[in-house]
Amino acid sequence: MSYFLSRFLIILFILFTPFSAFAVNPDEVLSDPALETRARALSAELRCMVCQNQSIDDSNADLAKDLRLLVRERIKDGDSDDEVLNYIVSRYGEFVLLKPRVGMKTVLLWGAPVLLVLAGGLSLLVFARKRVGRPTGSKLTADEQAKLSELLDK
Repeated sequence: MSYFLSRFLIILFILFTPFSAFAVNPDEVLSDPALETRARALSAELRCMVCQNQSIDDSNADLAKDLRLLVRERIKDGDSDDEVLNYIVSRYGEFVLLKPRVGMKTVLLWGAPVLLVLAGGLSLLVFARKRVGRPTGSKLTADEQAKLSELLDK
């Protein structure tokens, strides 16, 4: 029984193991190991526009391959990491970055829900405080006042 279970688990492991190591083709690899390391690090920061939840380093899409080649070309031309990222962002927009840069747009995007919740809580607090001082019922009629006095005198 354990023999079949171990075989089954091995097969499942093989089937569900991501094959991202095969995304970068051997013809894309730079001859200089230091430059290739930089290229792999930059490729891990860029989003595949086809897959959208994978980096271009992990994707087998044609666009990802084109972007990997573009990154390597820019590195070979002597661009710094920031220059390569800026060049890619200028062509494809901020969405291409897996970790967006902190700027006015991102602060607004992530801060707006917090501000809305705080504004809603503040408005509820102000509304509740205004309601506390107000009487909730109408004044007693003369008959009701007389009955109340009669009950209290007993």
